Parts: sequence; structure tokens; C-alpha cells
Amino acid sequence: MERVLCLLIGYVFGLFQTSYLYGKMHGIDIRETGSGNAGTTNALRTLGKRAGIITLLGDAFKCILAVVVVHLLYRNSRPEMLPLLSMYAGFGAVLGHNYPIQLGFKGGKGIAATAGIILSTTNVWVVLICLAAFIIIVATTRYVSVGSLVIVTIYLISVIVRIYTGSYNTSPKYYWEMILIATLFLISAVLKHRENIKRLLNGTENKISFSSKKKEV
Repeated sequence: MERVLCLLIGYVFGLFQTSYLYGKMHGIDIRETGSGNAGTTNALRTLGKRAGIITLLGDAFKCILAVVVVHLLYRNSRPEMLPLLSMYAGFGAVLGHNYPIQLGFKGGKGIAATAGIILSTTNVWVVLICLAAFIIIVATTRYVSVGSLVIVTIYLISVIVRIYTGSYNTSPKYYWEMILIATLFLISAVLKHRENIKRLLNGTENKISFSSKKKEV
């Protein structure tokens, strides 16, 4: 029952669509602009750097808040399950972001929300590795999609490494479940980026622009 509740808590927080709300404040429906995706990259490309930064922070923070709520609820009654329950909350936030019921299940791709689970449940080294990998990949290739998929992959690897090094303060009986949820983060990211992957293979993927001007796509 705890797992379902944490998933629902995350989903509710995930329904806060930062780019959609920001766009509406400026008379724009982000889902009808650019790529049609209600996420950080489309906000950056169509609404500018400020919108991109606000969307990134807002979408990451809603996942962090979901994890905080779970900790407040279960830190005394289920302390040994907190790492697992936090992952359920994080994945719920990704689902809420990707498939928001109030927007007809048309949301974003969940990468900024996944950044929130990385920030709130891993350590500084994993965060720095993910950040460095993303910056280097996007700076050299200008493909945000590649950088996004890489950091979700790193997250899965980090969960496996931390499990086998005993870094989690939890029971070993939850290990395989934690790996499964981390794998679901990656599967979700791949599914939401399947069109990007096709374009990458065809050499037609959109590249991010580092110019100060907004770029319509």
C-alpha cells in the first residue's frame, strides 16, 4: 500500500506543468508551439532562456517535493523503505509530468523530473557526473536528447553500483525492486524520446542553439 500511495503522491506533484503554465502566462500553449512537448527543451527553444531555466527548476523541484513528502510520511514508520519509496514517488512524478490527466495526458518527456530524483536521492558524485556528462555531450553534439538519455542511463548504473557497494540504508530484499524502478525511468525516457532516436539515426535530429535568440522549431 505504501508503494501505491507514494506513486500517487509523485503523480499529483508531477501534474504541475511548469512550461505550460509559463506559456499560458504569456498567451502561448506550449503544446501547440515548436515540438509540442511541454518540457524544458521546447520552452527554451520557443520561449527563450528564462523560460527554459524556470521550466527546468520547476519540473525538477516538483519531484524533490514529492520525495520530501514521502520522507515526512514514512521516516518514522518505514525508515528502512525510504530509498525505495522515494524512487516510487520520483517515478510517479515522471508519470504525472509525462501524462498529466488535466492536459489530456499530453505532457513532457520527464528528464527534468528525473533530474529531481537524482538530486534528492543520490549523492554529490552522481549529481556531478550526470551534470558533467550532460554539459559535455550537449556542448559537443548539440543534441539535448542524447544528453538526456545518457543521464538517465547513468542514474540506473548509479543505483546498481550503490546497491552492490552497500551505500543504501535499506534492506537487501528491496534491491531488485529498486533496480526495476530505475530501469523503468530509463524505459520511460527511451519511449518518450523514440522520435528523437529515429531522427538521430536518420541524421535529422534538431540541434540546440546557443544563440541569444529564440529558435522556432
